[in-house]
Amino acid sequence: MTEDQKANESHPLRVTIRPAFEAGRHRVRVVDLFSGCGGLTLGVAQAAQAVDAGLDVRLAVDLDDIATKVYRHNFPKARAVTGRVESYFDGALDRGRTETEANTKKRCGAVDILIGGPPCQGHSDLNNHTRRNDPKNALYVRMARAAEVLKPSVVMVENVPAVRHDKSDALGLTTAHLALSGYAVAHRVVELRQLGVAQTRRRHVLLASRIAAVDPIQVLTELGKVRNQRSTDLEWAIGDLVAGPSSSEFDTPPRASETNQKRMAYLLEHGLYDLPNSQRPPCHQDEHSYKSMYGRLRWDAPAQTITSGFGSIGQGRYMHPDVPRALTPHEAARIQGIPDYFQFAATSRRTSLATIIGNAVPPQLSKEIFAAVLPLLSLPVAK
Repeated sequence: MTEDQKANESHPLRVTIRPAFEAGRHRVRVVDLFSGCGGLTLGVAQAAQAVDAGLDVRLAVDLDDIATKVYRHNFPKARAVTGRVESYFDGALDRGRTETEANTKKRCGAVDILIGGPPCQGHSDLNNHTRRNDPKNALYVRMARAAEVLKPSVVMVENVPAVRHDKSDALGLTTAHLALSGYAVAHRVVELRQLGVAQTRRRHVLLASRIAAVDPIQVLTELGKVRNQRSTDLEWAIGDLVAGPSSSEFDTPPRASETNQKRMAYLLEHGLYDLPNSQRPPCHQDEHSYKSMYGRLRWDAPAQTITSGFGSIGQGRYMHPDVPRALTPHEAARIQGIPDYFQFAATSRRTSLATIIGNAVPPQLSKEIFAAVLPLLSLPVAK
C-alpha cells in the first residue's frame, strides 16, 4: 500500500472497504423508521463497532423505493421495506396494540434502539407554503407510537430545528407520550460541524431512554464537547476528489446553463465568492436575502447545508471553489459525512442521487450519540 493509499484509508471519509458491521460478540437490535438510504443506521453501526456489537436491523421502513434499495445494498442483512410507517404502527397513542402492531412487534422481537427521521418538509423554514402546519408533521408523533409498541431501550428522533415551532406541537405530543410510556426525554438543537461534519447543518434531536444508566440530558449536553479536533472545512472533506471524465453519474459534474456558466466564470475571474447584484437575475437585483445563491464555496470553510439542489448554483452556494461547476453527487455525499465505502449503485439517475443524498442524515449524528449510549446498554450476546 502506498503512502497516499494509507492516508486515504486513515481518513474517515475516504475509507473504501466496508467494515463488517454485522460481526461482533454482541448484537444491537435496531428499528429505523423513515430510514432513507440509512444515514442514521450507519452511525449506529459505526458506534457499535467500538463495543464489539454487530448490527441487527429488525426493521427499516421508508416510502421511497429507491432509497430503500440503496439501504438494502449497504445493509444486506437488514429487513428493509418500502412502505408507510403508519401501516406498521397504525394505532392511537396510549391505546392497546392493533392487530397490525402486534404482528410488527412479533416480527421485530426485542429492540434495543429505535431511530427515525420523519419527513421534515412541513417544519422546514425553506417551505413557505405549509410551514409548520403540514399533515406530514403528524408522522413525527408516529415515533412515540412505535416506542409504545416496540418498547426499545432508547429512542432517537432527528428533524429540523423548526420542529420546535410546529403548530400541532408534534414535539410536545411526542415528548409527553414517551414520558407516559416510562421514558426520560430530552431534546436540543445540534451543530453538526461540532461532530465532524463539513457543513453548517443544524438538526434537532430528541433522545429518550427507559434505562436508568442512560441520561438523555447528559448525553445531549456532552454531545460534541469531546471530539477529534480535525478540521471540518471543505478541503478536508473533498479536497482529494478531482472530477474529470467519468463513466459514473456519481462522479460526473452537473451541466450548467450557459448563463450560470458565465456567472461562475465571473466569480473565478474576479476572485469573488458572492455574485454581485449586476450579475444576478432581475428578481434578485433589489433587496433580497439570497446571498448564498449563485455563490462559490471556500476551501477553508464548511459548506452550507446540503439539500437535493446541490447540483445547481441557483439553489444555493454550491459552486466548487476552483472550477466553474456545481458539486458532484460524490462531493455532496462526502460533505454529508458519508464515507466512500457506502454505495449508491442501486440508482444511476442524477435526480434520484440528488434526492437521496440531500435527504440523508449525516451518520456522525447517531454515531456520536450512540458512542455514549451503547456502552451503558446490556446488549445480548450474538449466537
